[in-house]
Amino acid sequence: MTRVRRGYIARRRRRKIRLFASTFRGAHSRLTRTATQQKIRALVSSHRGRGRQKRDFRRLWITRINAVTRENGVPYSRLIHDLRKRQLLLNRKILAQIAISNRNCLYMISNDIIQ
Repeated sequence: MTRVRRGYIARRRRRKIRLFASTFRGAHSRLTRTATQQKIRALVSSHRGRGRQKRDFRRLWITRINAVTRENGVPYSRLIHDLRKRQLLLNRKILAQIAISNRNCLYMISNDIIQ
């Protein structure tokens, strides 16, 4: 009976997993089964991290806006409420950038909106 040469599909799949896990330490980069498990773990963690990053940045923006607006005597919640009431399309990221770079501009925005 002649020898049967295997196809390339399984080898290609394993090579792809090994390439992904090449920077992992120890058996996590050398053994196919543990490399596959670690790849799944890494992808789950990165997905979770992206959601957490969005949350963390939103909290940071809110804190920055609140810190600047409270100096002016206006709480954050009232500023956002009045922005929505006037239908001004300034999101929290832009407001936080304005708060850092140009406080006077944010003071003018909050005074115009509230009065």
